[in-house]
Amino acid sequence: MLTRIKELATTLAPRLIEIRRHIHSHPELSGQEHQTAAYVAGVLSSCGLHVREAIGKTGVLGELKGSNNTHQWLAIRSDMDALPITESTDLDFASRNLGIMHACGHDVHTTVGLGTAMVLSELGEPLPGNVRFLFQPAEEIAQGASWMIKDGALEDVEAILGVHVYPTIPAGSVGIRHGVLTAAADDLELTIIGESGHGARPHEATDAIWIASQVITNLQQAISRTHNPLRPVVLTIGKISGGRAPNVIADRVKMSGTVRSLHPETHKALPGWIENIVANVCSSYGAKYELNYCQGVPSVQNDPVLTQLVESVALEAWGSDRVTILPEPSLGAEDFSMYLQKVPGMMFRLGVGYKNEHNYPLHHPMFKADESSIVTSVVILAYAAYKYWHER
Repeated sequence: MLTRIKELATTLAPRLIEIRRHIHSHPELSGQEHQTAAYVAGVLSSCGLHVREAIGKTGVLGELKGSNNTHQWLAIRSDMDALPITESTDLDFASRNLGIMHACGHDVHTTVGLGTAMVLSELGEPLPGNVRFLFQPAEEIAQGASWMIKDGALEDVEAILGVHVYPTIPAGSVGIRHGVLTAAADDLELTIIGESGHGARPHEATDAIWIASQVITNLQQAISRTHNPLRPVVLTIGKISGGRAPNVIADRVKMSGTVRSLHPETHKALPGWIENIVANVCSSYGAKYELNYCQGVPSVQNDPVLTQLVESVALEAWGSDRVTILPEPSLGAEDFSMYLQKVPGMMFRLGVGYKNEHNYPLHHPMFKADESSIVTSVVILAYAAYKYWHER
């Protein structure tokens, strides 16, 4: 069956590149994927899949029924949204929507999902079990998975697979990570409230800018000295504003940032830990504070059984020289993790790097993906679905 899957994927390659280029040329922001969803639904319908639209607001489900009348489903997830970035590539099929770009490879993910559906629908024999393709909106704002779950996308699903492009891995290769793949990602907004005064008489005021600097310093020092270094935490204050004039002591400073962690217990404890430090610093210097801490998506924890399945499939399909076991997780975040709070799942990295070119990182206006990677991933996902239902 692997030979048959490879033949189908190779035959479909020109069509898949055409699909990917269309999607890349017409990117849409999170929650606004109306044209992309309609296009995806049309392709799925042409393959004979049962299509359900407006799942998770602008998401699409494509369902391929198996032969055993089971009520259980294997899900394969692809995300569809783009980023608010102006594309700077020289591609003939560059974004036609000014200020919006597929700079994270979701156009490739969507194409891989469609290609997998096309291959499995053309095998010539139905799978024993069912496969549900989830085309998800709004991954970039970490909301789409929750929307899909709320609308029943995981109903009767017993496992889920996903893929994410990676420009540091050459096209044709994949990266497999056992255990933790990505970080939990939280957001914080913090306002330090002091008392204004003349810049020449600081003792008569409560300097919110200086206190804000102490808060930032104390948070960073506490991470290095009070947290277990084997359970890393990264806190970045990316935006700060305050003050009205050079000779006026600021009474209010607003800052916002992101907090990344890998261990579930650490993630759970972070809001209280951060607030305790902020409260102690502000109390020491007579200031008040307002803290809004939003715990975002948890880390992606790959299921060991499914990871072994995908690894074995990748090795059988492409050989050990094209399969890398990733030694470290990423501190990037993925709302694929929301599905994993409900069912076991696994996400692997798809290499899209050009072998003889400089490869720009994800979320860069010059990011490009080698399209030869599409067939690599389609074969892995299609064969994984086949083996999942035939080797139970």
